[in-house]
Amino acid sequence: MYDSRATKRWLVWPAPEALTRVGVPRGRLVIDGLLLSAICSWIVASAYSSGAFPGWYGALPPLGLALCVAAVVAYHATTVAHQLSRSLGLLALVAAVGLGAHAAGAHVSATLIWIVVSVTAMERLPLLVALVTVLVLAGGFVDADETGFLGAGVTTAAVLLTGYSLRLDAQARSAGFRLLAQERAAREAEAASAALTERARIAREIHDVLAHSLSAQMVHLEAARLQIEAGARREDVLERVAAARSMAREGLAETRHALSALRGDMVPVEDYLRELARGGRAEVEVVGERRPLPAEASQAVRRVAQEALTNVRKHAPGARTRLRLAYETGEIALEIRDSGAAGDAEGAGLSGSGSGYGLLGMRERAELLGGTLEAGPEGEGFAVRLRVPA
Repeated sequence: MYDSRATKRWLVWPAPEALTRVGVPRGRLVIDGLLLSAICSWIVASAYSSGAFPGWYGALPPLGLALCVAAVVAYHATTVAHQLSRSLGLLALVAAVGLGAHAAGAHVSATLIWIVVSVTAMERLPLLVALVTVLVLAGGFVDADETGFLGAGVTTAAVLLTGYSLRLDAQARSAGFRLLAQERAAREAEAASAALTERARIAREIHDVLAHSLSAQMVHLEAARLQIEAGARREDVLERVAAARSMAREGLAETRHALSALRGDMVPVEDYLRELARGGRAEVEVVGERRPLPAEASQAVRRVAQEALTNVRKHAPGARTRLRLAYETGEIALEIRDSGAAGDAEGAGLSGSGSGYGLLGMRERAELLGGTLEAGPEGEGFAVRLRVPA
């Protein structure tokens, strides 16, 4: 069956990184420079030792070599640009210099020049074009080698192996360079994603704190406005204003708590719950083996506990509340239950709040962490149960 991909491999250029010196160690560059200098010296010395350039003709070998070096440098630039016709023209120019040396009788110099042309063609040109170039020059190897076809065959095989080995080495370096670039790009994308996730987490924490604090302040300030319009006593208005100020102070404190938690600088969650419970008739029970919690799980427990206790104070004032924090295998569980307000229907008001923003926000927070939150009436009171992986 015809395989177009196999045909394409014969016609495609080496990768751009393989045609440049990107990623080549400095030591390898030094060795390559010394090797090329040795080959150039060998070409000139062989030309002089052949006796083919007497008298003023002795200036031709250095001039021819300089022309070859300039053509090879330009050839490297044209191959990087994938300019096939120009690349072949430059190689033809170098091969013509070798042909001139061969015609003058400097057969070793000519052979060395043709070897350089063949190796560079195998290393940098599309594979099919490179093979054709080497086969064309093989005729020169036959004519220049005293052993005829045997020596020319050995030379051609050595040229093919050397050039193809250099080609594979450059391609391997190119593949490694591309993988490194892809890994660097992946790391940058991962870092950007992590930064966006962290920003979203910070925004969510600050939003929850401010939404809780500002909504309470608005309630008190709106009540103060209505009292002023109704001509209420000064003491009543001041009480509302003082309550709003107190809520503002608590909001600032909670914002600092949230920022500290996001920086990883925070008190253990059970200590936070005990401190939170001091403000009301609440008991705290901690069960299970304590362990450090991820910042997001710890913040979820804190925010849910804060919201639940606020709801108790709002809808069931005076109710006894019990907080139970359980360290379980693979997760953390928090339960807040209140006894309900005695002698009225405040428990029903709390039940209705389950559809409000507070419990909805807590449920969304739990689901973002892969956990669950259940809230609803239980007996005469209300219960909130949170479970998140930890």
